[in-house]
Amino acid sequence: MILLKNANYIDFETLEISNADILVKNGTIELFEANTYKNEVDEIVDCTNKYVTHSFAVGHHHAYSALARGMGAPKKSPENFYEILKYIWWTLDKCLTPEMVEYSGLVTAMACAKAGATFAIDHHASPFAIDGSLEILAKTFEKVGVSHLLCYEISDRDGAAIAQKGLDETNSYLKNHQGLVGLHASFTLSDKTLKEAAQIMQKHSSGVHIHVAEDKHDQDSCMENYGTTVVERLKDFGFLGSSKSILVHCLHLSDKERKMIGESPCWVAQNTDSNLNNNVGYFSSKNLGSNIMLGTDGMHSDMIRSMQSAYFVGQNFDPMSPAQAYQRLRNAHRYISQNGFEGDGPDNLIVLNYDSPTPVTKDNVTGHFIYGLNQSHIEHVISNGKLIVKNRKLVTVDEEVILKESSKLAVKLWDKMDKNDS
Repeated sequence: MILLKNANYIDFETLEISNADILVKNGTIELFEANTYKNEVDEIVDCTNKYVTHSFAVGHHHAYSALARGMGAPKKSPENFYEILKYIWWTLDKCLTPEMVEYSGLVTAMACAKAGATFAIDHHASPFAIDGSLEILAKTFEKVGVSHLLCYEISDRDGAAIAQKGLDETNSYLKNHQGLVGLHASFTLSDKTLKEAAQIMQKHSSGVHIHVAEDKHDQDSCMENYGTTVVERLKDFGFLGSSKSILVHCLHLSDKERKMIGESPCWVAQNTDSNLNNNVGYFSSKNLGSNIMLGTDGMHSDMIRSMQSAYFVGQNFDPMSPAQAYQRLRNAHRYISQNGFEGDGPDNLIVLNYDSPTPVTKDNVTGHFIYGLNQSHIEHVISNGKLIVKNRKLVTVDEEVILKESSKLAVKLWDKMDKNDS
């Protein structure tokens, strides 16, 4: 049991703020009048003048890219999005070893925890280290204390044999874990692979997690090879029928496709920072419905930053109020709850050491999320009832040791990429 003493508790759904002692126990939280709870607990955290609210969830992540930070440019400078994939990310993922997958997962989970995200929906790729990769990732997230919803990025881009390995890894993992059927993007997937992926999805009552029209190349390829649009192709295979399905990016869509998504139960994951980085376009929620959540696409693990980017960039392309941006941040919890996934219960909390120069009230708290709060305000993090970040330091793993080893592995990865790129 953990007692958060004398906290300013913000109900993440109603935004009601109350001064209270918060008892975290047995998967739930219980509120008492501030400074009145006297029973014995395992740990007391003094939250005087601090704010406590529900932690965050990352709607779309790429842990496999974690060791890319600071690496050199490829020998050939990419001229478009397809070449960014070919010369950077598809070169990187082919060089990953099981050990690199492990440390990519560890450093990503650590970054999530310190940014207040206790749940991550991840999309993994390691085409020459597929077998058991999802189990490796799951263990790393659990070691840090971050709940997860994983999938393997099935693709035909490296040949039919590797596509089959991706299908097999997915089928094997879903037998014992909550997860999704991961697909790269329509332009790297054959009808045969999509059919088998759909069968696995139905077998495990799961959903698909796929990049959709991130770049115009996806649509052009689909029309040229299949005579249809990306979303229509996905619908033909039954992927739009599940509320567990996540369509990532959704930038280059026709009005008809937008309507199809908006009328379906599936979800859209918006990734503003990544879109800016890859110069692929700007997100618009027009006719996509209300099932829109935010991700990071592997750029970082900071959901406050993702919300702020969506808000500010969206002023010209997808205008919204601070309250609407906050709702989009919190929609991931609705996705998780709606589909019965575990790991995002009420005993997932963050403590914010936020010394605002202005009042924080129910009516303006979303404005504070946009204009005031940032990751540095996150002091403590509780995940599934356990304190995993205390005074901004991870307590579940030795961060210094892991970062030292991940740095060594990053250099090995870069050297390997350089040789493969020659």
